[in-house]
Amino acid sequence: MTQSGNLLEVRDLRVNFRVGKNEIFEAVKGISFDVPANRTVALVGESGSGKSVSAMSILGLLPDNAIVPESARILYGGEDLAKASAQRLQSLRGKEMSVIFQEPMTSLNPVFPVGEQIREVLRLHMGLSGKAAKARAVELLAEVGIPDPALRVNSFPHEMSGGQQQRVMIAMAIACEPKLLIADEPTTALDVTIQRQILELIAKLQKRHQMAVLFITHDLGVVGEIADHVVVMQNGVVQEQGPVKAIFESPQHVYTKALLECRPRLDRRPTRLPVIDDFLTGKAEMNLAERKRGGQPGDAVILEAKGLTKTFFLKEGLFGKRAVPAVKSVSFRLAKGRTLGLVGESGSGKSTVGLTLMRLHEATAGEVLFEGTNILALSDKEMMAYRRRIQIIFQNPYASLNPRFTVGNILMEPMKIHGIGVGAKERADMALALLNRVGLPPASFNKYPHEFSGGQRQRIAIARCLTMKPDVLICDESVSALDVSVQAQVLNLLQDLQDEFKLSYIFISHDLAVVKHISDEIMVMNQGEVVEIGGSDEIYRGAQQDYTRRLLAAIPRGWAGSRAAA
Repeated sequence: MTQSGNLLEVRDLRVNFRVGKNEIFEAVKGISFDVPANRTVALVGESGSGKSVSAMSILGLLPDNAIVPESARILYGGEDLAKASAQRLQSLRGKEMSVIFQEPMTSLNPVFPVGEQIREVLRLHMGLSGKAAKARAVELLAEVGIPDPALRVNSFPHEMSGGQQQRVMIAMAIACEPKLLIADEPTTALDVTIQRQILELIAKLQKRHQMAVLFITHDLGVVGEIADHVVVMQNGVVQEQGPVKAIFESPQHVYTKALLECRPRLDRRPTRLPVIDDFLTGKAEMNLAERKRGGQPGDAVILEAKGLTKTFFLKEGLFGKRAVPAVKSVSFRLAKGRTLGLVGESGSGKSTVGLTLMRLHEATAGEVLFEGTNILALSDKEMMAYRRRIQIIFQNPYASLNPRFTVGNILMEPMKIHGIGVGAKERADMALALLNRVGLPPASFNKYPHEFSGGQRQRIAIARCLTMKPDVLICDESVSALDVSVQAQVLNLLQDLQDEFKLSYIFISHDLAVVKHISDEIMVMNQGEVVEIGGSDEIYRGAQQDYTRRLLAAIPRGWAGSRAAA
């Protein structure tokens, strides 16, 4: 530990990347910050701000094309890690410094049981093996809240939920009782209750093990729940840093103010969400008008589900099958030009409802009436006309866009399949018009998906849906992985399109603040069943069911909603 009481001191850290023969990209531009012993410091900023690159610099995990100048200092207990050998860094990683990554399924080895992966850490750094290592692995799984740890120690990663996988990652990270834990976006893709559990778990472990935590996130709402100190980064530069109370109650930099305001709030619903550029150009005050939500008695119903049921059958033994009910007799109505929000924890059945409405899963029972026609009873040929009218935006635009197609091909292919437009020239003109409508320049037409950011890819996915001129859009977690400012841009775009084309949305999300902002009506699901359904304001003002109240209580409320009120 340094004389100042800091476990880690970063000074003048610069990280450049070689991106061509003669081209250098500056990712981190001379930042400095401290991580005190036994405290939690949050590194906050949008994608591309340099926060993860800064964290990986501490661990010595930068790629080969990274350049860290000699002037940079990373002082860990007085030792400069920027000058340390690869062997020294390897001896520190896992033992004294550990990391929790955002996506556990890419971090956990799919071919080994989770217990074996924890035991490997114990063997390498603690010298434990055999029964001692297995017993310690069971203890660690119990400490992070895995049920039946003695049984689950033999489970493979795919046999666990996303929240359980993240708990296994945390168990591996704390196995050697490190002094510094780096948590890189550990809750971004988790539903609200699991996110709450993971945040509380990290806070509890930090106190119990007397660790310092460097918590990386783009969500200031989460930061207010866990951090003691906040470092705000933008474009590789620290714009502001200070105690969490000061950052939330009196932010000094306009970028910090923008991050705080871009996220949908529970206490008001602006006509348009502010975005970063609104603050940088001084236009944020124009968004004070409130948008009313809710249906009217005379609203025409475009889509109605009656007793919608979906059961999956899993192979069991040589000839047996086991029924797994995913959706249990779900009924609802969607009005034309309105938004129905579907919320619930992972595994509640909300995404299965969306996929079954599209007939990407075939329903086990029930009806789906589209303007009075039961589309579940149609033949594949008859269904083609309705596939144009019901489209879906998936959560991950990285996976849903063909990487081998240009954006122009991605947009024109569905037009060609469904006979929209006459000839390539007309379809290209329509595609260019749609790109303009979703805020992308004409040059995007000839580019490939990998050349765009996550928010831009989601705009391309939306444009692809619009090529069909749909009446209903199913948004399946379509903004959950986006930065708060990019999320605001996409939500504003969806609202503009609804206003212009009278689109009807089924908006599936685990983010309850986003659902409240965009929905007229909300349907809460748990274990495949509808728990309650009602107007969005009614649900948030006076939820009738304990399950819904638990979901609402788990929403991150930042500083004002947590410790400030304590």
